[in-house]
Amino acid sequence: MNYDLRTSGADTSQRMLNALQPGTHVPIHRHLHTSETVICIEGCLDWIFYEELPNVDAGGPIHDGERAVDESNFVEKARLRVCPREGQYGIQVPKGAWHSIVVHEPSTIFEAKDGAYVG
Repeated sequence: MNYDLRTSGADTSQRMLNALQPGTHVPIHRHLHTSETVICIEGCLDWIFYEELPNVDAGGPIHDGERAVDESNFVEKARLRVCPREGQYGIQVPKGAWHSIVVHEPSTIFEAKDGAYVG
């Protein structure tokens, strides 16, 4: 569930609070036109970064540009914990980086990206 913090629909940024529960599935995805800033207000999550396997013939599309269609064609390359209790408050996801998250406990994050929000 998210809460849009913009002052109007004409605001071309994305600023929101996201409430996430353990078991939430966030598919492997990337943002081709913006980086992503995330601050964890409460809870504990892992940000997982992936690399697309080269030269894989999956018999169909591996991704549609921004979302993984076949997650088996990606390999984990880094995992970063975001947990305020452990002194890890946030993360900057680089533009174009394949990523996903694992939610370890009920969590609330502040998320900011460039570009108009499409909900």
